Amino acid sequence: MNCKSRIVFGFILSIIFISCKSEKKDNAPAARTGGGADRPVQAEAFIVKTKSLSENLEIPGTLLPFEETEIRPEISGRVIALNIPEGSFVQKGTLLIKLFDSDLQAQLKKLQVQLEIAQKTAERQEALLKIEGVSKQEVDLSQLQVSNLKADIELLKVDIGKTEIRAPFAGRIGLKSISNGAYITPTSLITTISQVNQLKLEFSVPEKYSEDMRRGRPVNFTVAGSDNKFTASILATESNIEANTRTLKVRAVVQGKHNLLVPGAFAKVNLQLGKNDHSLIVPSQAVIPQARNKRVIVYKGGKPDFAVVTTGIRDSSYVQVLDGVNEGDTVITTALLTIRPESKIKLTKVQ
Repeated sequence: MNCKSRIVFGFILSIIFISCKSEKKDNAPAARTGGGADRPVQAEAFIVKTKSLSENLEIPGTLLPFEETEIRPEISGRVIALNIPEGSFVQKGTLLIKLFDSDLQAQLKKLQVQLEIAQKTAERQEALLKIEGVSKQEVDLSQLQVSNLKADIELLKVDIGKTEIRAPFAGRIGLKSISNGAYITPTSLITTISQVNQLKLEFSVPEKYSEDMRRGRPVNFTVAGSDNKFTASILATESNIEANTRTLKVRAVVQGKHNLLVPGAFAKVNLQLGKNDHSLIVPSQAVIPQARNKRVIVYKGGKPDFAVVTTGIRDSSYVQVLDGVNEGDTVITTALLTIRPESKIKLTKVQ
């Protein structure tokens, strides 16, 4: 083979080699693409069914005394008797403080003497009126004097009563803020009294549950340091919803008397709301939140069907579906982010 023939032969071999290499590059991506598109997405599913479902809320609360008030005087004066047993129970009407009232007592005696004289004068003038010894006007003035003195005496007795500060109801006395001999005014805080033989429970619920907070509804709660469960009954709710927190304040009366419950203690309130014995449910992870709605993927003949749903109450595992799916439908619970409308699905487990 001469030199010219060898050159031509080498040129032909080079063309054949380049053509084969180009054909391999063109075919390789096509083969890979075709195989990936036909491969089904493996996923688990759940068959929609009905079940008794309720939403359990755990919210903080505070124990309060049934009644609590600050003890303050109505008038200014010096304390001459102090009977405040700190931390002890007192009965309603128990005398706690006595203020100086000797001046008022002296005025009372003076008025009582004047009243006796005025009454005798009025009696004499009435007798004289019968024999026309005095005019009717003089008799009327005498009787008016008697009435005025009686009114002054009653007013003075009220002032004397203000020098005695008594317990407004039966309860436990707090710590005293004054001592015997102190001069106090209506702004002086003497002590507090709390009715702790019965307690109230105060808590707040989201506004969407406000209609469930009916008077008489039982409420369960626990306190720190005890495993016991206590019960309260809703007494009343606030007249309006708090604008900043969008919650409704609720007060309940604790049932029974318990030594473990102390006013001011933190309580953990457990509420079971929205119970439905025939709720259509799906697992919580099956619901895909969107910007404007919620969706689930329904399995239909190996293909996905993205259905818009309306959800209701939920618990730790399931969500109630009000609209969008029917009982017996199969919804996908895994691989939700990889499934597209054109995807093929292969179920590996159906619950």
